Amino acid sequence: MPDKHNNEYIEMGQGGAPNQETSNNGRAIEAKLEDTPERELWTGKIEFVLACVGQCIGFGNVWRFPYLCYKNGGGAFLIPFVSTIIFAGIPMYFMELALGQWLSVGGIGIWKITPIFKGVGYASTIMAFWLNTYYIVILAWTVFYLCHSFTSVLPWGHCGNDWNSLKCLNSFERYKIPFNCTNGTSWFEVNVTSEYNATNIPKLYPEFNCTQDYDAYNYISPVKEFWQLKALKISKGIDHAGQLQWEMSLCLLAVWVMCYFCIWKGVKWTGKVVYVTALFPYILLTILLIRGVTLPGAADGIRFYITPKMSKLAESTVWVDAASQILFSYGVGLGTCTALGSYNKYHNNVYKDAVLISCLNSSTSVFAGFVIFSVIGFMAHEQKKDISLVAESGPGLAFLAYPSAVAQLPISPLWAILFFLMLLMLGMDSQFCTMEGFFTALIDEFPQYLRQRRELFIAVVCLISYLIGLSMVTEGGMYVFQLFDFYSASGITVLLLIFFECIAISWSYGVNRFYEDLRDMFGFYPCFFWKICWCVTTPAICLGVVLFSVFTFQPVTYVGYKFPTWAHTIGGIIGASSVACIPLYMIYKSIITTGGPRERVKKLFRPDMSFSRGSEQPPPYSTIPRTVGEGAVRL
Repeated sequence: MPDKHNNEYIEMGQGGAPNQETSNNGRAIEAKLEDTPERELWTGKIEFVLACVGQCIGFGNVWRFPYLCYKNGGGAFLIPFVSTIIFAGIPMYFMELALGQWLSVGGIGIWKITPIFKGVGYASTIMAFWLNTYYIVILAWTVFYLCHSFTSVLPWGHCGNDWNSLKCLNSFERYKIPFNCTNGTSWFEVNVTSEYNATNIPKLYPEFNCTQDYDAYNYISPVKEFWQLKALKISKGIDHAGQLQWEMSLCLLAVWVMCYFCIWKGVKWTGKVVYVTALFPYILLTILLIRGVTLPGAADGIRFYITPKMSKLAESTVWVDAASQILFSYGVGLGTCTALGSYNKYHNNVYKDAVLISCLNSSTSVFAGFVIFSVIGFMAHEQKKDISLVAESGPGLAFLAYPSAVAQLPISPLWAILFFLMLLMLGMDSQFCTMEGFFTALIDEFPQYLRQRRELFIAVVCLISYLIGLSMVTEGGMYVFQLFDFYSASGITVLLLIFFECIAISWSYGVNRFYEDLRDMFGFYPCFFWKICWCVTTPAICLGVVLFSVFTFQPVTYVGYKFPTWAHTIGGIIGASSVACIPLYMIYKSIITTGGPRERVKKLFRPDMSFSRGSEQPPPYSTIPRTVGEGAVRL
């Protein structure tokens, strides 16, 4: 009997053949149930391109790539970076967009082409859910900082707030630190009352060596105290959850509401939103770059960013960092690209789109590096520190280093508003596009139940995700966030998904068969180069990084804090909840598949589809798979 929970049914027409209609996609489609709405398409090509740009350009381009670049040899890092783009990043990005466009279905339904790997679709959907749940917390922090930027004096620029401790001292106000004077035999301390005295004390004691030492253990910057004591109100560890922070929980609610209304009506509505969320960050990045390069010390920061250190290329970690950055930045493996491509018209040249969007993504990373390091050079100049001591990655850059620099600029609230507005826009479209990938996968898998109730379904999932996210805005929430970030949707788990996805398409379904499908869409065969990448280089790079990560595995820590064993266990369960779907579904599918050994292998690995190529029209989705029984066709 057909599975009533997984399939749609249509009544057969005369002669046992289904009635056919023509959709606005240019496809021949079979008559569908009256209560199942037709699948939407992008209104225009520009909306698809902007959605893809917004999806793959996010926080990682701004706060991770510049740090990796300086850490791994400056300009020399571009060699492994570009190599990974060519042999892994663009091939996977192209594959996922093309799969979605060809089958016009989300990240679960595409696995009809090789049924035994359908667990990859379920794994990517679960992983997307976890990513949506914790990634949005960064947006809540951004909104929190943005709201506190609408003031005449930035609250993290001084120590006069009620949350500041007695150890608070701005690192730009070193003139307030007492002088330690010594001549080798005697030592004394001289207090400073004004900047004028600070410049003259060494002249008053010429026979002594008088210095000011900013000891991070004795002093804490107001930027750091705002982050830890006001924004996070961080506790001692994950064992001390503490109270729920009502301000941050409201910020989290606000971004969930915004993301909901970005996608609730479908891609036609989302296509309008991305005109703002995808383009506006580039305007803000350009404004911030123009301001940054005019600051003293900016040239030193940019020089530090791009100066090549070729000796670094001999280190394996440099190549691993490049591969990880590219594959994570492109957002592959989560079903998002597949979903975005699935709303295209069948004959759209997604081949060209994928290459151009990938190049724009990587170029944005390089461009953002100039924005960030121009300001970091200014910070190092003002603090009289080496640039390597100022540069940070991740949240440390967005919520510590950059705000510290902005606080020293004239009209500092304006630059803070522009910076955090840029971060909000960068994160928003990455968030709601990933959400769209998650919802598309499930709605396409269960259309008869969910497509008509799309708005309600999205609202319920957003509410559940918000409730889970509240655990990350408590006093111990930062530790929960670190667990999710480390185990759920990054590192080994994502790379394993990409590896199995690439192997399934190129080896199980067959790269030659896939090339025929591409030719049916585009009217020509893509370059032979992509075959080499899909069959060899891309899976080899993914597997190599996975093995390297396993052999060099270090448990997650946060600012020296070591998580208890039970926390790592929970993190491992979260990570396994997605990737475990791959072997579990293989076992399940192997058990329920009937027939002899040869027949079962054919059913498990070969497409469960019925279509013919070489015609003007592509195969309708309703033939995936096709089983006739009692006058109905199972979709």
